[in-house]
Amino acid sequence: MPVRGIRGATTVSKNTKEDILDATRELLAAMVEANDVDPLDVASGWFTTTPDVNAEFPAVAARQMGWTFVPLMCGHEMKVPGSLPLCVRILLHVNTDKGAHDIHHVYIRGARALRPDLAGTAHSTAR
Repeated sequence: MPVRGIRGATTVSKNTKEDILDATRELLAAMVEANDVDPLDVASGWFTTTPDVNAEFPAVAARQMGWTFVPLMCGHEMKVPGSLPLCVRILLHVNTDKGAHDIHHVYIRGARALRPDLAGTAHSTAR
């Protein structure tokens, strides 16, 4: 079975544990729903945040959702001048028979600005 990447991103209102976990849970749930993902098929997950988001590891949200045996990793995005602040990004590696064009990447909240080409399509969830 091939492994496909599913991307997603969201923003938090402020750098607090609660905001990071709430936003990450919302994003993960949307990614799972949009792609009909069974967490048992997730090979691994890579979570990044902009440097201004450091009050909690976003992968904790996945653990709270029962992703006990999925290898997860967190890191920071590059600090590029003018880039979107307060952003959480996720890359899931999922075992699936779906083709690349059948994958729905999810960008919510302020992160919709990262992929305006997907805004308003089935590949992006608006909020």
